Amino acid sequence: MRFSVPEGYGPGVLGLWHQDLLASCAAFKDKDVHVLISESGDGELFAKTTERLGYRVSRGSDTHGSLNVRHLAKTLKEGGFVGMALDGPKGPALEVKPGSLWLSQVSGRPLWQICVRYGLHFRLKTWDDFIVPLPLSTIDVQIKYFLEVNENKP
Repeated sequence: MRFSVPEGYGPGVLGLWHQDLLASCAAFKDKDVHVLISESGDGELFAKTTERLGYRVSRGSDTHGSLNVRHLAKTLKEGGFVGMALDGPKGPALEVKPGSLWLSQVSGRPLWQICVRYGLHFRLKTWDDFIVPLPLSTIDVQIKYFLEVNENKP
């Protein structure tokens, strides 16, 4: 896995597309990122897995778990990183939901987008076209500036 970050990269919201959960999870393991994971049955399995990989986990969603999103805001204000799917737990795929934007605004931290390019991979027939890289294929993870906190203030 190759990883690149822009100049000025620092604590903020790490936004990813739901389809890239696997690669993003591998890229940030053991980096003490605080993540928001759905309270669904699938979310339970993913929450246990990410905790074993060194993540701090809050359960909920940006639409139904607003108290849990506030836990992420606290982490940001303390100078940490948080991660969440930009397109939420149910989609539509590749459409930004308000939670990550709100977190960036209330914390005064930037929103970074995790951009993933895959070598050999396949897609599952799910709402998000979930991507599964094949063993030994290359994965490039690039962090891009998505939104400066001042850009999303009214």
